Amino acid sequence: MKAPKPKIPAALWTAAIALWFSAAAGQQQPSANDASAGHSYQVTVNASQLWVDTNIDLPAGAQVHITASGEITYPPSGKTPERKFGPAGLARGFLDLIHQYPAADAGHGALIGRLGPANAAQPFSIGDSKDFTAPVPGRLFVGINQGTADAADAQGSFQVTLNVASPANGSAPAAALVEKPVKAVTPALLAKIPRRVTDAAGDPGDMVNILLVGSEDEVVQAFTTAGWVKVDASVQNAVVSGLLNTLEKKAYLTMPMSQLYLFKRPQDYGFAHAEPLKVAMTRHHLRVWKSPYQVEGQPLWCVAATHDTGIERDQRNNGITHKIDPAVDDEREYVNATLAATGLVAQLAHVTPPDPVSDAKTATGGSFHSDGRILVMVLKKAIGKESGKS
Repeated sequence: MKAPKPKIPAALWTAAIALWFSAAAGQQQPSANDASAGHSYQVTVNASQLWVDTNIDLPAGAQVHITASGEITYPPSGKTPERKFGPAGLARGFLDLIHQYPAADAGHGALIGRLGPANAAQPFSIGDSKDFTAPVPGRLFVGINQGTADAADAQGSFQVTLNVASPANGSAPAAALVEKPVKAVTPALLAKIPRRVTDAAGDPGDMVNILLVGSEDEVVQAFTTAGWVKVDASVQNAVVSGLLNTLEKKAYLTMPMSQLYLFKRPQDYGFAHAEPLKVAMTRHHLRVWKSPYQVEGQPLWCVAATHDTGIERDQRNNGITHKIDPAVDDEREYVNATLAATGLVAQLAHVTPPDPVSDAKTATGGSFHSDGRILVMVLKKAIGKESGKS
């Protein structure tokens, strides 16, 4: 009998991908890898591909004007006739609710892009054209908003032109985000933060594994920019939102979370990061509480993040509940990667609090383990429209 393959944590995958990018960059010609002002690049995206590496490494703040042309054909399938379309893709229809495409706001088969590794970067719509500003340094990818079944039979290609300009107003590119101690988050402050949240009966559950420093608007903006969606506060809201989203032919990702408690109250926000329809069984999700404390005059927010991977028995009442990945540090680093990729994080650090959590159980009886560290992220000032609680 073969021994089971060891599980490789998401954080190690992220590091491996970054190292691969670094090695690949050293093998590219400088003119094709290090983007500079005034340069134009041509990339062909074949219909059979999902993502194409442009071999362009953008500095933070670089401005890219993207245009595309060409045509792709999906062959007839069942009662669906042959479909031809350009970079804007096909209008999303009701049947698209059962499919999973990388960018929820782009047409089926549309040209899309992303900046950075697939496991952290949020795909964005390009279509026929787009002006894009890189929020952080990263490798630029372009692709097609389709599934593997579409790619297997599709014909044609898109021709993509990318014109790279300097950061706006001649400003210097921002430095890459690196770990730096947040001096105001002291051991004394950490000692005041509960290590774990509880259920309504007071039973301890998920650990507090992330702290955010910033205003409410900045917290909401960081998560929504990173592709996280606010989760409905109740089952009733979920039913109404689900109906509206179905009528609007949009994927619905906001399946409600149960209420957990910190500082004697339920979460202020819940956020989820998942693909359509998989949300019922597996999703990245987290709960956020505003603490009674401040860091250098800014609110301090506590986050408990876990990754739902299936269904298990609720040991409190023999009911059904979500099963979490016991390696909760992987979810901490997933949040780290997605928020850092937005360019809205000014500073980050990992800290070990007094009495760190190592091995424990959730309020429903599931086990989890951790190195005990908490991720601290200081957010930049919110830019653009305000985002309040709904």
